[in-house]
Amino acid sequence: MDTSCFIRPAIEADIDALFDICLKTANGGEDASALYSDPHLPGYVWSVPYLKFAKDFAFVLVQDDRPVGYVVGVADTSRFDRDLQTNWWPFVRQQIAGLAPTRPRDADVMERIQNPRSGTAWLQDQYPAHLHINILPGLQASGWGRRMIATELQALRNHGVGAVHLGVDPNNERARGFYRRLGFSEFEQDGSVAFAMRIDEGLG
Repeated sequence: MDTSCFIRPAIEADIDALFDICLKTANGGEDASALYSDPHLPGYVWSVPYLKFAKDFAFVLVQDDRPVGYVVGVADTSRFDRDLQTNWWPFVRQQIAGLAPTRPRDADVMERIQNPRSGTAWLQDQYPAHLHINILPGLQASGWGRRMIATELQALRNHGVGAVHLGVDPNNERARGFYRRLGFSEFEQDGSVAFAMRIDEGLG
């Protein structure tokens, strides 16, 4: 494990890093820069709103004073979605007004911005919290992912959360293996893949 790295709570000054890491990992853990015409598109959905509206559950992995990964989450997916509906998506829609989808993934994310959903709807009743984690390709499989997940789960536990879920790109076999090894249960429905865990037990 790289001892030059450490985990700390995310702060407002990390927003640009969260946008960048999200873009550089949005293609099944690899760089998706060529897939979006606006480099902010993935971060609008999967990283920055968590820092802004669920700060207690936002952490970054830092190497040489530079964030190289993040883990973000929310305690209550339904409440988070309501909050974003009022306080985030109107702003984002203004930011992308006039943007025409010209790259392979533009239309998918633009549709999510118009019809947002942050968790996995068919799991969030039983597993109300959810999380996202991304680490730049050079530090993936370094042992830090496990530590970041443990940090996130402890923060959720500290807020009385009993169960959490997350979605995974169905093609990202490495991520699927990672969550299985951590003790998450795997679910598949309608072509989407998700993992869930009772956190009043797993990961000690």
